[in-house]
Amino acid sequence: MSLTTALLVAAVIAAPVVGQTPPIFNPGAPGQGSRVVSAAEAVELSRTGYVDADVRFMQHMIVHHTQAVEMVALLESRGASPLVRRLGERIGQSQAAEMALMQEWLGSRALPTAAADPHAGHAGHMAMGADAPLMPGMLTPAQMTALAAASGPEFDRLFLQGMIQHHQGALDMVDALLDDPQAGEDPTISDFATSVNADQSAEILRMQSILSEL
Repeated sequence: MSLTTALLVAAVIAAPVVGQTPPIFNPGAPGQGSRVVSAAEAVELSRTGYVDADVRFMQHMIVHHTQAVEMVALLESRGASPLVRRLGERIGQSQAAEMALMQEWLGSRALPTAAADPHAGHAGHMAMGADAPLMPGMLTPAQMTALAAASGPEFDRLFLQGMIQHHQGALDMVDALLDDPQAGEDPTISDFATSVNADQSAEILRMQSILSEL
């Protein structure tokens, strides 16, 4: 239970003692105001710790990370720049570790690691057609085919462009999660989303810098 949720529950428990029911506030996402919740809702928040949007976020981010790892796997045989290779290896290791964390979080709650409908919550991407990526920022099948066919400096360029696009999609997914006032209450998800936002924002800047020098 997070400190925020613990305080919500404490407010519910303490209310009868003082003879009145004080307002219970649930903080919103960063940049958003708090909202008043009922006593029953506060207790439910403490009991579950997560909502459907949290589950979808973890399931979808696993799919998202999987493609990044696949992109990195092409580096060893296709890339030319040692700098791009080292950066890619760090990205691959980080995303593989995060996938393990997400799978453990879902598994410990007896939740499937794969979403029943991977397009859920991404209706705009469904409307883009059969070649549309499953998640925001993911490379299309055509882009992945082009990446796998490239080599040398051309591969490095496509890899950096594709990974920048991929990382931006992850940031969009984090923003969508935090835009939901019910989501992100679970401490693991909150910490993970914060980490993704910070790490991938920094990596985007690094990749843009490398790309400008190729």
